Amino acid sequence: MRFFKSAFVAAFAIALLAHAVASPAQSPDLILFHGTILTGEGLAEGKPKIVSALATAGGKIIAVGADAEIKALAGSQTKLRDLHGAYVMPGLNDAHTHLGGAGQTKLNVDLTGSSSLKEMIQRIEAKAATSPAGHWLTGGGWDHTLWADKTLPTRQDLDKVTGNHPTLLERIDGHIAVANTAALKAANITGKSVAPQGGSIDLDSAGEPTGILRDTAMEEFEKVIPPPSHEDRKQGLSLAIADALAHGLTSVQDNSDWQDFLVMEELEKEGKLGIRISEWLPFAAPLAELKTMRAHHDAQDPMLHTGMLKGFMDGSLGSRTAAMKAPYADDPKNSGLARYDQSKLNAMVFERAQAGFQIGFHAIGDEAAAMALNAFAQIPADRQPNSRNRIEHAQIVDPADIARFAKLGVIASMQPNHLLTDMNWAMERLGPKRAATSYAWKAYLDEGVPLAFGTDYPVEPVTPFRGLYSAVTRANEAATMTYFPEDKLSRTQALYAYTQGSAYAEFAEKHKGKLAPGYDADYILLDRNLLTCPALEILKTQVLETVVAGKTAYQARP
Repeated sequence: MRFFKSAFVAAFAIALLAHAVASPAQSPDLILFHGTILTGEGLAEGKPKIVSALATAGGKIIAVGADAEIKALAGSQTKLRDLHGAYVMPGLNDAHTHLGGAGQTKLNVDLTGSSSLKEMIQRIEAKAATSPAGHWLTGGGWDHTLWADKTLPTRQDLDKVTGNHPTLLERIDGHIAVANTAALKAANITGKSVAPQGGSIDLDSAGEPTGILRDTAMEEFEKVIPPPSHEDRKQGLSLAIADALAHGLTSVQDNSDWQDFLVMEELEKEGKLGIRISEWLPFAAPLAELKTMRAHHDAQDPMLHTGMLKGFMDGSLGSRTAAMKAPYADDPKNSGLARYDQSKLNAMVFERAQAGFQIGFHAIGDEAAAMALNAFAQIPADRQPNSRNRIEHAQIVDPADIARFAKLGVIASMQPNHLLTDMNWAMERLGPKRAATSYAWKAYLDEGVPLAFGTDYPVEPVTPFRGLYSAVTRANEAATMTYFPEDKLSRTQALYAYTQGSAYAEFAEKHKGKLAPGYDADYILLDRNLLTCPALEILKTQVLETVVAGKTAYQARP
């Protein structure tokens, strides 16, 4: 009996000590309780951990668990909040955005969602009528594949309403633009102009420009279009960031101009940034310039820092400029446009990898992806496992090359929402054999390739819930058509790719993507449970609140 009593006392003491060790070192600032809280743990295994309460302090999660045990941690200054059963999950990390471009589109000619050429022209006319004489009209967002006749706009279409305004308007994917006659003249583009590698200038039957410019051919306009003013950049970025926060994004991995990054720094100093940003640098810039940009800002800044190098291997499927191994099924003389030759690409990748840069390539076509993988293979083997190099989009990839992703440790950074747009015509572009292995999210996971999900905002709407819906259904938004359903993901797999997968892609998996002790207090409250609601209802998801570093960055109006 004495032995049992002593053992009991010893065990009790050990339990008390264990509890003391497990208890947070500080009292919580806030305790949320009586909720349905997805912590993020177990997502990869399909066994999501759900708790009812969490505690935060100093912008970090310090404890998660049952109501009683977490509420017991409260101090005299702790705020208690009853969630009344609300669904809470880790903040979403968008692995691919263009905040600067999104902001400028909002401030200029926004053609997103134009249902016809007529509507596009009406929007342009309205903007021209309120713009100062001679002011450039820029922006875009038009998508001719949504129109009944699917015919590309021309300079003559624009000339009818733009008057003396030089005009350049990008297609939704950013890989085609249409210019009016005044803009072509300003850029000295004629029927005899030769586009740089990776671009083309469409000509009419008379050998004159139609106004359509593809990929690198658009670069000539960078020399003549006045850049946005500082205030325009600031206003545009503020609008784009607010849009992202309202849709549940707490982190973004972004590709904007360097001048946009300087404005982001200003917003951070003013306490107005609101969202965590990892800003990409241009792969094609000289190495010395890249090193200077990398050193410009504290790499350990949890809210804003520079990240990987972003390069472009090709264009887009919608514009038929994605570089393909075989011609397009609906354009037999065209295999797309590759922006690099292999030897030059290899040398540039090797040099930048040796300097310690992570590299990500936009590659939509299977030839572009193969070229990127060839270049990554030149990196010394001892560096490859830790490089976390990426291929952005990876929409059409030769199935044999997916194993190369895994072998080289390359991340597939994909945007499943693209399928909602592309499934309407992808079969025509690709033919049935290539289409069957396109947008192959599950095939990547099955091969052991890390997935990171994003939206490509503003190419697609910033809402991540369209992407989640697409990933788990591979169906259109009316649920009337399904695209090769064998490659759909489970809900936990899709959520993992949008939280921990995207965190891994930016070397942040040890503090982002979960609601666990020591992780950032970045979380969102939603109006429905994404694990249990009907699949079609995912599209209707509304964000009630977005919290970044323990502070409310967005709250829906009652």
